[in-house]
Amino acid sequence: MYNFRIETDTEKFDKFVEENKGSYLQCSSWPKVKTAWNSFLYAGYDEEENLVLTALVLERKIPVAGKIWYISCGPVVSTEDENLTDSFWTYISGQMKSHGAFCLITDPLAPLRIEGEENEVGLKMHESLIKNGFILNPDIDTYTYKHPVQTMIPLKDAEGNQIPADKILKGCEKGVRYSVRVGASRGLTLKRYLYEDVVSNPKILDEFMSVMEDTSDRNSFAARNADYIQNLMKNLSKYTDIMIVYYDKKLDRELEEERQKRKEEILSLLPTAPQKKIRGLQDELDVIQKNTQSYNQRVSETSDYLEDDKIAVAGGLTIRFGGVASCIFGGTRNIVRNNTRSSHFLNYWRMCESIDEGMDFHDLGYVLVKNPEILENGTLGVMEPVENFVGICDFKKSFGAKYYEFVGEYVLVENKTRYWMYKELMPKAKHTLVRIKLKLKK
Repeated sequence: MYNFRIETDTEKFDKFVEENKGSYLQCSSWPKVKTAWNSFLYAGYDEEENLVLTALVLERKIPVAGKIWYISCGPVVSTEDENLTDSFWTYISGQMKSHGAFCLITDPLAPLRIEGEENEVGLKMHESLIKNGFILNPDIDTYTYKHPVQTMIPLKDAEGNQIPADKILKGCEKGVRYSVRVGASRGLTLKRYLYEDVVSNPKILDEFMSVMEDTSDRNSFAARNADYIQNLMKNLSKYTDIMIVYYDKKLDRELEEERQKRKEEILSLLPTAPQKKIRGLQDELDVIQKNTQSYNQRVSETSDYLEDDKIAVAGGLTIRFGGVASCIFGGTRNIVRNNTRSSHFLNYWRMCESIDEGMDFHDLGYVLVKNPEILENGTLGVMEPVENFVGICDFKKSFGAKYYEFVGEYVLVENKTRYWMYKELMPKAKHTLVRIKLKLKK
């Protein structure tokens, strides 16, 4: 027998979520970021009053249709007790009715396939949800928040031991290994900032946003303003940091000067060098020449900046919670982007930080996919990237990330008419309003 109720002890709630490998999207601080939603903290207790389940319920009013409920990533459950989850869904259905919610949406982090291989966890989750009255939403475009495909790097082996960063790097593609190795020799430096750093020095956030805005403009990614970033860092400050990669023009110049000194030294050695050493010295000269050409390109590309400037060229915001490091925002500016491959440099050092923090997985982020077919067993079919995300997916997998296909989004409908209005009528009405506004502007 289980007892479910509203939890008022947020510290106890969050401790349970984190210790049971829940997501930051399931903790009590998340509603402080998603301010458009109201929230309820539900907890489940066994007969001995042990906490065995938590669920963050978000509530939002939809025009005309009414209230929608959302449990991001599903409830956090400490056991695989089927009676517990069944009891909770029965309870939450009654809560929906009492609050007047017309539907409940949830998107559990249960893997359906990993690298194309079927995973039993996802199938069991699907069967449990269907048994409790949920329907699968196959429309990828209308997913509430958590996308069903993530690219995740395992940071622990089968025995649960942390994998060293250099071993993970060896499993990355050649281009990644090369970029990480040469980044520092091309004037790249990296700084990690916490929330208090951002508060004390607003320039940090300006630099980060310069990267994010350039990335959004170039790739049509969802843009977030600086206030949202700062609010997110504030409310998840225990788990969140910003990393910025800088192109240091002064450092790059000093490194080039050292190369030129070595070049002069080699040229002075060549006339008297033994025959067996000449080939090696000439190869070294070729490398120096290529590096000089690359350096001259960087100098030309950054000619509008001062000689000693440190230019923010890449940045990422990471949330490390419950064993998973989630790369929420990340990108590069066009400046020296191809010349330094700063995105590889950034992502490797973000991963190193995740290893130092003892994370189980490093999540490089979502992949937008085509609407999949529904299989005979009722689950989502293979989720292939849309055209614009094929390259991005390959880029993320080049770090050794595996392609996780999660079970998807499910809906428990309380009022079919209101749900139809939300799912079918409202999008059409919104589209019509947009067309009218565009015509009026003309």
